[in-house]
Amino acid sequence: MKLASVRLIAADIKQMVAFYEMILGRKAEWLAPVFAELVGPGATLAIGAPETVALWKEGSGEPGANRTAYLEIQVEDVDAEFERLKDKVQLVHDMKTMPWGNKTFQFRDPEGNAVSLYMPETEAAKKRFATR
Repeated sequence: MKLASVRLIAADIKQMVAFYEMILGRKAEWLAPVFAELVGPGATLAIGAPETVALWKEGSGEPGANRTAYLEIQVEDVDAEFERLKDKVQLVHDMKTMPWGNKTFQFRDPEGNAVSLYMPETEAAKKRFATR
């Protein structure tokens, strides 16, 4: 089994895709006017318009309603990413080191989803990520 992608449903899909293109530094591939993917080395971030929800089950998803999932993106230099993004995103918290050894900051995307950029900082965290 392989985790292939995370999909977000966005009320304004064009704004959401542009936001993640800016964050990830890569262009999205639009597979349909209501669906785009940003393919990365570890997984894919898929973004769908609200009308794609009905393809599963009407009413089973709602843009901007999630407050339990966090998108976590590992970066090479979290300090440089913080400097690049701090004035372009809605920060949840400034830089901090978590108890499990990751240095991170968190912000919200245009739909309110939490996004954390991080890098392993402690030796234990670096060891843990060396094989991922």
